Amino acid sequence: MLSLRVLACSATLLGASAALANTSGSAVQAAGDAFGTSVGRETIGLYNSSSVRGFSPTAAGNVRIDGLYFDQVWNLSARLRSASVVRVGLTAQGFVFPAPTGIVDHQLRRPGEEGHGLVVGTVDHWGGRVLDVDFTQPLNGQFALSGGTSLIHTEYGNGTDSNAWNASLALWWRPGADTEAMAFFSRHDTTHDQIGPQLSTATPGLPPLSTPRQFDGPNWAYYSGVGLNRGGLLRHRFSPAWELRAGLFHSEFDDRQSVTHLLLDVQPDGRGRRLLIVDPPSRTAADSGELRLSWTFGEGDWRQRLHAQAAGRLRERRNGGSQTLDLGPSRMGDPVTLAQPQFQFGPRTRDEVDQHWLGLAYELRHGRSFEANAGLQRSSYRKRFARPGQPEVEDRAQPWLYNLSGAWHLAPGLVAYGGFTRGLEESGIAPGNASNRNQALPAILTRQFDAGLRWQIAPRLRLVAGLFDVRKPYFNLDAAQLYTQLGDVRHRGLELSLAGQVSAEVRVVAGAVLMQPEVRGEAVRLGRVGERPVGQAERVLKLNAVWTPKSLGGPSFDAGLSHTGAMAATRDNAVELPALTELDLGLRWPLQIGARPLTLRALLTNATNQRSFELRGAGSYAERPGRLLAISLSTAW
Repeated sequence: MLSLRVLACSATLLGASAALANTSGSAVQAAGDAFGTSVGRETIGLYNSSSVRGFSPTAAGNVRIDGLYFDQVWNLSARLRSASVVRVGLTAQGFVFPAPTGIVDHQLRRPGEEGHGLVVGTVDHWGGRVLDVDFTQPLNGQFALSGGTSLIHTEYGNGTDSNAWNASLALWWRPGADTEAMAFFSRHDTTHDQIGPQLSTATPGLPPLSTPRQFDGPNWAYYSGVGLNRGGLLRHRFSPAWELRAGLFHSEFDDRQSVTHLLLDVQPDGRGRRLLIVDPPSRTAADSGELRLSWTFGEGDWRQRLHAQAAGRLRERRNGGSQTLDLGPSRMGDPVTLAQPQFQFGPRTRDEVDQHWLGLAYELRHGRSFEANAGLQRSSYRKRFARPGQPEVEDRAQPWLYNLSGAWHLAPGLVAYGGFTRGLEESGIAPGNASNRNQALPAILTRQFDAGLRWQIAPRLRLVAGLFDVRKPYFNLDAAQLYTQLGDVRHRGLELSLAGQVSAEVRVVAGAVLMQPEVRGEAVRLGRVGERPVGQAERVLKLNAVWTPKSLGGPSFDAGLSHTGAMAATRDNAVELPALTELDLGLRWPLQIGARPLTLRALLTNATNQRSFELRGAGSYAERPGRLLAISLSTAW
C-alpha cells in the first residue's frame, strides 16, 4: 500500500512544484542521455527510479549514494542530491558492481566555497502550494552545512489532498584535498494524505471515468506516516594509487495509519462494492553500508584499477493485523459518510533480511581505444518470515554474482559496448488488491545482456543505440488473487537516446524503447496467464526540449512529449490500457525586482487534458492526473 501511495505522491509533487530545480538549469540541461535524470523534482528520460527496461531498480535493491550501496526504504531527499541518474547500458560502463534492472545513483549536492540560499514558492490551479527553503553555508576552511525545509499541501486529481513537511541537514568536512566526509539527516512527515479508491471491474473492460476532482470519502480514510534517512560517507586517498571509500546508512518509514480503498466489481454505470482495508501502525527499517578499497596501477596507456568491496544490509519489516470494512453496494461519486469505527487490529507479521557480500572488481583502460570491467561477488542472503500462529519460514541463498563488460573505440566519436550481469534482487511486495497484500516476496536471481553503439554526432550531440535482454521470475495475481510466481518473464528490446545541443539555442533529450516483453512457463501453456506481462508497454517514446532564444536575453521555453503504447492490464491479457500521449509545456523567466533577482517558472502538465487510467496491480486501476498548471517564484542569495 505505502509504495503505491508514495509513487502517487511523488508524481503529484513533481507536477505541483516542478520549479524546484537548481538555479543553474533544468534536468534537460543536466542530462547527458535520455535514460533518466532527476534534478530537484524535475525528472526526464525513458527511465526513472521505479522503471528501467520494465522493472523497478528501487524494488530490486539497486540504489546507490555516490556509487556506494544503499538499501533505500524511503527516497533520498531532493535537497541532499544534485541529481539522480539511471545507469544502464553504456552509462553503466566503469560503474563498479553494476546490476540487472540498472542502477539508480544519487549524486550528492556538495557545498561550494561560498554560501548561498534559495527560496521557492509554488502554487497550482487545483489549490496545491509548496514553500521550499534551501541553503549551503561554509563554516570555516574545513566544514560546511547544507540543508533546508519544505511545507507542502497537495491537491490530487481524484479530489483527495495531503499535508506534509520535510527537513534535511548535511554536515561536510574537508580537511584537505585527499579527504572528504559528510553526515546527513532527513525527515519527511506526512500528517494527512487522503486515500481515493482503486477500481476493479465486474466484466472485462476498463471502469468508467469518475467526475474530476471529486472525493467520495470517508474523510477519515487517510495515510499518515514518517520517512527517515540518515547516514555518512568517507573518502580518503592515501596516495595517488590507493583510495578508501565508505558509506553507512539508515532508511525507514513508520506508518501511523494506512488505508487501502477498493471499489470492486464496478459496472459500466459506476455501481460496485466498496471495501476499506485499514492497517495499524507498521514499520520498515534498513541499515546498510559499503566499504571499498581501490588500487590504481599500470604504466603508459595501460591503466588498471582493482576494487575490493565488503557490503551488507539488515532490513526489518513489521506489518499486518489489518481490519477489513465491507461497506456493501456503492456507486462512484456517491458520498461515503461512515463514521470512523473502533478498530480491532490483529497481531503483526515480521520479515527480516540479513544479507552481506564480498566482491572484487577489475577495470582495464588502454588509452582511448579499449576498456573492460569485470566483477565477482559472493553473497550470503537470509530472509525470515514470521506469521502469527505459523512456524517461522526461512529463505537462504549463497549465489555467486558476476559481471563482465567491455567498450571499444572503433573510430573517433564511435564506441561499441557489450556486457553481461547476473544479480540477486528483491522481488518487491504483494500489491494492495492481493489476498496476501503487503507480503514480502523471496529474492530472485536475475540476468541481463546488453550491447550497443555510442556515436558523438557533434561536439555537443550524442546518439546511443542499444539492445538488451533481461530475464527474471514473473510474479502476479493468480486465479485466487494470490500474488505469487507464475512463470518467468523476458524483456528484450531496443533503446535509443539522442541528447545534446542541436543548435546554439535548442537542447534536446529524446529517447525510445521498443520492447518485446514475454511471459513463459507452465501457467502460460495452460492458458492461465497471458503471454504479455501486466503493465508493460511495447513502446515508449520521450522528447524533451529547451529553447533559450538569445534575442530575449534569458527566458527559456521547454516542452515534454511522451507516448506509451498499449499494455496488458489483466493476468489473462483480456483487458489492456490503451496507448497514451501527453504533452507538458513550461517557461523559465529570470526577473529583476530592485536589487533582488527572481526566477518565474510555469509548468503545464498534461496540457491536452488526456484522461486515462494507471495500473495499481493486475486488474486494479486509478485515474491519472488531468491538466495541471503550476507556477513558482524563486529567489537566490
